[in-house]
Parts: sequence; C-alpha cells; structure tokens
Amino acid sequence: MKFKFLRYSLSWISQNLAVPFWVVGHVHLTLNVYKDIYEILASFGMNILVAVGFYLDWKTYKNENE
Repeated sequence: MKFKFLRYSLSWISQNLAVPFWVVGHVHLTLNVYKDIYEILASFGMNILVAVGFYLDWKTYKNENE
C-alpha cells in the first residue's frame, strides 16, 4: 500500500511540476552561473524526480495498453 501511494505521489508530482521545473530551470541556467552546490543539487534533484515520475507513468501506460 505504501509503495502504491509513493508511486502515485511521484507520478502526480512529475506530471504537475514538470513544466515549471524545466522552464524555470532553463531560464535560470541561461541567466545565472551556478556557484552554490545547493542550487546545483536542488536543480538536479528536481529533474531526477520528474524523470522518475515520467518513467513510472510510462510503465503504467504501457501495461494498460498492451
């Protein structure tokens, strides 16, 4: 039960926050130079979160449509 909720939460977060993370991230990358390791890790972590959510959602979609 916990894993299903975690998987659903991760998928929901990735679907609802993917565009803001990447748009803001790319604009931020073009305007700033990362000097702080915390900014780099936060940006990397958010993009990994979205990528994992997309992968889990794709697996679910693939299993439902086979």
